Amino acid sequence: MKRTLFLLGTLFAMNAFGAAPDIYHKGWIDLNKNGMKDVYEDSTQPVEKRVDDLLKQMTLDEKIGQLHQNTYDVGAEKIYKDEIERGDMGSFFGGGLIIETPIHRNALQRIAVENTRLGIPLIFGHDAIHGFRTIFPIPLGQACAWEPELFERTQRISARETSAGGNDWTFSPMVDLGRDPRWGRIAEGFGEDPYLGCLYAAANVRGFQGTNVADPESVVACMKHFVGYGAAEGGRDYNTTEISEFTLRNFYLPQFKAGIDAGAWTVMSAFNCLSGFPASANRHVLNDILRDEWHFQGFVVSDYQAVEQLIPHGVAADANEAARIAIKAGVDMEMVSSNYETLPQQIQGGKVSQATVDEAVRRILRVKFIKGLFEKPYTDTTRYKDAYLRPDALVLAEEAAAKSCVLLKNEGDALPISKRAKKIALIGPLGDARAEMLGCWASRGRPQDAVSLATGIRGKLAAGSKLTVTPGCNITNNTADIKGAVSAAKEADVVVLALGEPRDWSGESKSRTHLGVPGRQMELFRAIVATGKPVIVVLFNGRPLTIPEIDTNAAAILEAWQGGVEAGNGVADVLFGDTGPSGRLTISFPYDVGQIPIYYNHYNTGRPGIGEYKGNYVDAPITPLYPFGYGLTYTKFDYGKVQVSPSRLNPGGTLTATAQVKNTGDRAGTEVVQLYIRDIAATAGPRPVRELKGFKKIHLNPGESKKVTFTLSMHDLGYFDPAGHWLVEPGKFQLWICKDSASGKPVDFELQ
Repeated sequence: MKRTLFLLGTLFAMNAFGAAPDIYHKGWIDLNKNGMKDVYEDSTQPVEKRVDDLLKQMTLDEKIGQLHQNTYDVGAEKIYKDEIERGDMGSFFGGGLIIETPIHRNALQRIAVENTRLGIPLIFGHDAIHGFRTIFPIPLGQACAWEPELFERTQRISARETSAGGNDWTFSPMVDLGRDPRWGRIAEGFGEDPYLGCLYAAANVRGFQGTNVADPESVVACMKHFVGYGAAEGGRDYNTTEISEFTLRNFYLPQFKAGIDAGAWTVMSAFNCLSGFPASANRHVLNDILRDEWHFQGFVVSDYQAVEQLIPHGVAADANEAARIAIKAGVDMEMVSSNYETLPQQIQGGKVSQATVDEAVRRILRVKFIKGLFEKPYTDTTRYKDAYLRPDALVLAEEAAAKSCVLLKNEGDALPISKRAKKIALIGPLGDARAEMLGCWASRGRPQDAVSLATGIRGKLAAGSKLTVTPGCNITNNTADIKGAVSAAKEADVVVLALGEPRDWSGESKSRTHLGVPGRQMELFRAIVATGKPVIVVLFNGRPLTIPEIDTNAAAILEAWQGGVEAGNGVADVLFGDTGPSGRLTISFPYDVGQIPIYYNHYNTGRPGIGEYKGNYVDAPITPLYPFGYGLTYTKFDYGKVQVSPSRLNPGGTLTATAQVKNTGDRAGTEVVQLYIRDIAATAGPRPVRELKGFKKIHLNPGESKKVTFTLSMHDLGYFDPAGHWLVEPGKFQLWICKDSASGKPVDFELQ
């Protein structure tokens, strides 16, 4: 359709040279040759019909423009004006380091909508991983709550704030399975288990997209990184991965499928080379599985310059070849790099088909229509003023911070701290470090908005109590006042030691070889322990750490992760018992880096067990320091005998497993009751020694007991073969109802 411009009802003709006077740009309406809107502009028409109509009217150059995404910052409307008017841009992301209003976004959008032939709106993306201004705990921390609904609630707040800032789309959730804590991006994911990962992936998508993704307070979710990124060799970011098809389908793909089933409209292709070929050019996963098997109707965006990186990967000789491989594999939108600009010439030369490009454009337009950008291309420029850090968001942030905490040790009931304690010493570089609470990928979070642990503890103290705060040492370098910290510890009734790693040591491009607490923190720890005072250690970190010495010598250890803007209040709630610790690990903590990768759902070897010629280490155990599912409370829970009915399951039937759980302590508490199974013999490949198949969070008062019941169907007993077929095979199984992945006794049952 061609635009006909009107000004106050008066039509101005083109001058003799075909130039439109400036007055033309002050107002317009759209008419086609019959004086009617085109089909693609009619919101009452079906989306697919609108896409078809628009696609037919687009030139090849306009189509290629839809495949290009770039970053933007203040002043981008001037920098990119010509490109947008030519139709050379389909999307922007980022918004710079300071933009948290939609003003610049709307200026860019106005060029696309009002100054181009077809008025196709841009779509704006942003990395809102665990909040926008209200920063929640890092995803690995939130995962330890074992509460998918928590993710749905926090990401709903994130969507509200992210959209108010001018964004339609978020590059989240990251659902990569993580088994190697050396990899910094493990902080962005959910841990090592695909069952939990599926629940969390779906919950994140629901949180971001809501019940209607076109709602102004919803954003389009983007599942990343497709696929296998979390298995990077050596834990080194961007590194190659070698994953068998069997393992890929049973461990790394299920979370993506769950998110897509929940309605995710976009997927991001990964940086890594997957089993010999880059994931961002891997037709097998991007087309055969994602589209042909799963019927995904949205679009795939590459990770940052991932198309161009096909050249250093060694599969493309130049930009032409990189573009050709990626577009044919199924990467629809190229992030930042501009290799797709070569596609018109390649179409003319017969190396890429017009249909391939049309299909990529179709997917992008489909999402833009579904998001409602053609009807509402602009964002309210006033909503952001009262969208951030609302009271309900801060209350939820404190709840999430508390639920993310995992109590790893509590010798002699060192916790909870009595509010009658008169002198508390808070020692350590992370005791009063607001910025460190935000964690990696903190979006528009501000240190001044964050609550430190020192502030949280002060809020719990009774009148007349005293809190002494001293860092003792710097978090990473040699700066220290250990002598002063020792003096503070000696004078205190209670000693809390806040240790960990810097927030910028986890996340993208933050791989580590040593996973202990850095700098002189262990020297500080030893000096404080030497005072003879029971030491309560609070860990703030973005990954599992190797802390066997701390485990041996601390009285109590609370894993607090990086808890967001309300970290200090949430952690203090747990330390003082206002909220009982209910978190459980979703990733194993190794004794030593040399054990990595170490995860609970591994396959058995042909020589399992402990002893010589059994595949053990001569200098360390083969078990983790803290296993998957582990976490203590301020009370004790006893598990009764597990009952399974029937013991022989017929095809099409269901199995019920029950156990009586009793609170035998003197405080109320929350237990996470976990269900695991093992398939003893499988024809397509071995099954893990344990697989999580269910869990229930129960709250019991002292002396209270509850019968916990799980129901398993035949589908719960199956697995994928390498061809993607779901197999449920007769045979013997084992089942546990227990506290964590390393406890409990199995009962047997059989599938006939």
